[in-house]
Amino acid sequence: MAATLSLLKLPILPQKPHHPQSKLSVLSNPTKQILSNESINPPKLFTETIHHLKSASLPLTTLALPFLDTKDALAVNGEFGIFEGRSFALLHPIVMGGFFFYTLWAGYLGWQWRRVRTIQNEINEVKKQVKPTPVTPQGKPVEAAPSPVELKIQQLTEERKELLKGSYRDRHFNAGSILLGFGVLEAVGGGVNTWFRTGKLFPGPHLFAGAAITVLWAAAAALVPSMQKGSETARNLHIALNAVNVILFIWQIPTGIEIVFKVFEFTKWP
Repeated sequence: MAATLSLLKLPILPQKPHHPQSKLSVLSNPTKQILSNESINPPKLFTETIHHLKSASLPLTTLALPFLDTKDALAVNGEFGIFEGRSFALLHPIVMGGFFFYTLWAGYLGWQWRRVRTIQNEINEVKKQVKPTPVTPQGKPVEAAPSPVELKIQQLTEERKELLKGSYRDRHFNAGSILLGFGVLEAVGGGVNTWFRTGKLFPGPHLFAGAAITVLWAAAAALVPSMQKGSETARNLHIALNAVNVILFIWQIPTGIEIVFKVFEFTKWP
């Protein structure tokens, strides 16, 4: 009670008038200026907003990318280190040059496997030309030298045996799988490397031919299930697609050499 009475005797301090304030933080002067001009010049508002976002301490990647200039997204000026250098840039032409010769090797294996399948049909056709063996009146076969047709059958039979020893079917399948997997990977990697070095891609013959080669690899591989079921149409289409693939590969070589020269001109080791 005594404490309560003593508090009542204290002089009452004058209180400042209470003005309701917004819970939002006070806007900075630049922001106020932008808001004041919003109804007057919307394009200027957008430009100044972008300017203030860029000057913020937060990384630009944490902001909304659509509001930034496109030049801020370029992957150049050493941001990726060795990935923008000459060593990484030369990896693509070296690997793809190897894939060109590997494509020819895979084509050879595939043609040999096709020969294994077709040679039996050829043997069956030649057998139809064999004349009946003459017999004596007693019914015994007359001994005679092999006819040219029989020699042809023996030759084809021996050839087929040698082809079977080569395991061309499995070797061709493995080669095609490697081309599909690593070829697509390196084809995409070439475009990524160009972006690393320059910050953009260059639509042109080399890029379009490379994209077509990648699509043809996938299309040829997609025909394998039908080929395994014995579809001659799928087999012929498979051969045609890969033939076009090789032609595009050859046509792409000069433009690839051009790009290699530019790599040496505009990049440094490593």
